[in-house]
Amino acid sequence: MEWGSESAAVRRHRVGVERRDGRAATPLWEREAAAAQEPWVDACGGGARTRKRSAAGSGGASRAAGTGLSEARAALGLALYLLVLRTVVQLSLQQLVLRGAGGHHGEFDARQARDYLEHITSVGPRTTGSPENEILTVHYLLEQIKLIEVQSNSLHKITVDVQRPTGSFSIDFLGGFTSYYDNITNVVVKLEPRDGAQHAVLANCHFDSVANSPGASDDAVSCSVMLEVLRVLSMSSEALHHAVIFLFNGAEENVLQASHGFITQHPWASSIRAFINLEAAGVGGKELVFQTGPENPWLVQAYVSAAKHPFASVVAQEVFQSGIIPSDTDFRIYRDFGNIPGIDLAFIENGYIYHTKYDTADRILTDSIQRAGDNILAVLKYLATSDTLVSSSEYRHGNMVFFDVLGLFVVAYPSRVGSIINCMVVMVVVLYLGKKLLQPKRKMANYTKDFFCGVGITLISWFTSLVTVLIIAVFISLIGQSLSWYNHFYVSVCLYGTAAVAKIILIHTLAKRFYFVNASDQYLGEVFFDISLFVHCGSLIALTYGGFCSAFLSTVWVAFPLLTKLCVYKDLKQHGAQGKFIAFYLLGMFIPYLYALYLIWAVFEMFTPILGRSGSEIPPDVVLASILAGCTMILSSYFINFIYLAKSTKKTMLTLTLVCTVTFLLVCSGTFFPYSSNPASPKPKRVFLQHMTRTFHDLDGNIVKRDSGIWINGFDYTGMSHVTPHVPEINDTIRAHCEESAPLCGFPWYLPVHFLIRKNWYLPAPEVSPRDPVHFRLVSKEQTPWDSIKLTFEATGPSHMSFYVRTHKGSTLSQWSLGNGTPVTSKGGDYFVFYSHGLHASAWQFWIEVQVSEEQPEGIVTVALAAHYLSGEDKRSSQLDTLKDKFPDWTFPSAWVCTYDLFVF
Repeated sequence: MEWGSESAAVRRHRVGVERRDGRAATPLWEREAAAAQEPWVDACGGGARTRKRSAAGSGGASRAAGTGLSEARAALGLALYLLVLRTVVQLSLQQLVLRGAGGHHGEFDARQARDYLEHITSVGPRTTGSPENEILTVHYLLEQIKLIEVQSNSLHKITVDVQRPTGSFSIDFLGGFTSYYDNITNVVVKLEPRDGAQHAVLANCHFDSVANSPGASDDAVSCSVMLEVLRVLSMSSEALHHAVIFLFNGAEENVLQASHGFITQHPWASSIRAFINLEAAGVGGKELVFQTGPENPWLVQAYVSAAKHPFASVVAQEVFQSGIIPSDTDFRIYRDFGNIPGIDLAFIENGYIYHTKYDTADRILTDSIQRAGDNILAVLKYLATSDTLVSSSEYRHGNMVFFDVLGLFVVAYPSRVGSIINCMVVMVVVLYLGKKLLQPKRKMANYTKDFFCGVGITLISWFTSLVTVLIIAVFISLIGQSLSWYNHFYVSVCLYGTAAVAKIILIHTLAKRFYFVNASDQYLGEVFFDISLFVHCGSLIALTYGGFCSAFLSTVWVAFPLLTKLCVYKDLKQHGAQGKFIAFYLLGMFIPYLYALYLIWAVFEMFTPILGRSGSEIPPDVVLASILAGCTMILSSYFINFIYLAKSTKKTMLTLTLVCTVTFLLVCSGTFFPYSSNPASPKPKRVFLQHMTRTFHDLDGNIVKRDSGIWINGFDYTGMSHVTPHVPEINDTIRAHCEESAPLCGFPWYLPVHFLIRKNWYLPAPEVSPRDPVHFRLVSKEQTPWDSIKLTFEATGPSHMSFYVRTHKGSTLSQWSLGNGTPVTSKGGDYFVFYSHGLHASAWQFWIEVQVSEEQPEGIVTVALAAHYLSGEDKRSSQLDTLKDKFPDWTFPSAWVCTYDLFVF
């Protein structure tokens, strides 16, 4: 090939190689700048050559032949690299414990804990107020605690108390509502030194479950672990310095009522200095520390020092506390109402069967129980013998950055130290990039221009990638094929992941082809590496400025790549993008990419099942596509330079496009069914069925409307579209209509989630006749001295009721006898009160006070009372059972009877 037909980029590369005469190599960006101002001279004696590139075809061929990286080698290498990293992550997650099960004296024995678990779950669902919860489970717990007390070491003293509190509080969870509880049950055990103790650490679990679920993971396994920890600690010959209080609470599923009753009313609560809360958002696997504090970094240090199998992340803490995940735990109650610092742990694996009939004891691995028990026992023992616990308030300063490394150990340091580290890393990047960007004008012109144009191109590639996957996701949602990946997660990767990667590669390929026409591959590879470094550094600055402890992630994504770049740059400059360079480059990126995949697994492990129960208003494909696009942007950042180093990207683009297109067509044709009844790994569709009778009264107390039917709610975006072929009577002709004048549209919402689920169905059915009907009456109506109207009500009924209030025009609800006295509105403007009671409770009497600015002929306020029969014979009806039996086996229909009575005053 003649010299004149070569591209300017290749010529500059050859000149750089041929002119090695012992002098230091001129930086690439300096050669670019020089090339813009003076002709290049052929080292072999040829004539002058300007930067003007020859014909595109010949120029591209020359550059590829001269310096290009093999496309097949690059693509295969990156794919294998990510596969190896994914395998390492998977192996670390499957390694639950680092030794065999316990059982030796003084050690946690998972076999004993499993025995407790099987006995607790054998009684079936345990809703608050049911005999299964209030009698059978409580009796079993007391029986086992008595046996433990008999076997305990004389160094320790065990005291048992059964608390049955009554109280009320407001909470901003699910848009805000107020909770009232009466005579619910707590089983409280105090293990302390024989001479007593002034300070205590609390361990909390809940033994109640949601209706229609055995609740093995949520939360019977935690109570089983606590029983075994109590047994081991009580038999220990090592004296405790402080007391350990074990709270087995019986009303957590009633939106955290039992923990509120304990921390605000129990006499032992004042001695508690720290707590550990055991929860579940999935079934088994590793228990994740996803909340700590607030502040109190010494608690994180305690976990780091004591836990045998650590699994913790401040990222999970900041995500959970952001409110993105529609869930809450007793941690919130102890923090907000007890002002006590703590640690929140939860199983997160396999959330598909969380709160369903499949949540059984046999699905929880013994190794998971052993792992949780080892950790809880070690941390509780550490805290119970710690001097810090006595004066824990003195250590209440700042937050902690903490994260585990593949479950092997935890890295933890104060957030202020993290800020210093972050600032130091930023300064190094500033010096590194500043040295290039602040060169004399003659030398830096092309590099600066290419750098900032490259930043723009990178941002454009990310934006168009996101837009592309969102367009696909919206289309999939509109044609009714949402959640096609719910039972086949690889479908989402093949559909949205490949589309995101393909669009990023396309944008950069076009930029390489039509914009950076006169730049060498090595030069562009370096520029785009620097751009990725710059973007992650910007993220680091933003997160640090915002006070996020998660900024450590950006630190990892800046420090290690920069160190790698400084180590491999010389080899790239001398030998080009050859095998040695690629090997060392990927090796240097091992830590950030491994940890990124580790966190990405946790994200999808948590969010994918949640998207199957997040209501009818949030398109799950849009959410998942956005998350996948974000993950693609992060993972592609330091691989973008391979696009510019490679000879071509045609085959890669073609392969990605083909995979995306084929998957798209298969999804559109309905090939991938979202749900599964596979006994080994069920992924059911959740449906709520409520057989109800509604009665509407006017201002004079007369019945103006009365109807009955089965109210149907699908808890995901697909509604009833997949169910209708199996149950034809559930179709769009029976869509439920909102009663505009009634609170919460005139339906008996168990919790105020009406804003999340607007698609529901109402199938006419005969009236229900519970043996324990609701009685609701106005006790008194009086004018107060401050010109408001006080209405006093009394209600009796089943263990679970919901009370709704809507004020009329000209009226304002000023105060009531619930919560802290200040009414709290729910999303939408109505007031929602969640009520529950234990086995025996007196009539619920309460009052509301309405400020009236102008009299209205239709009254001042509308109230409604919904009664939910979640246990016993009243829970069932023949029509409900018949309809439920028609549902396919890949659904989980949770059914009960309820009534709704509306009154105007």
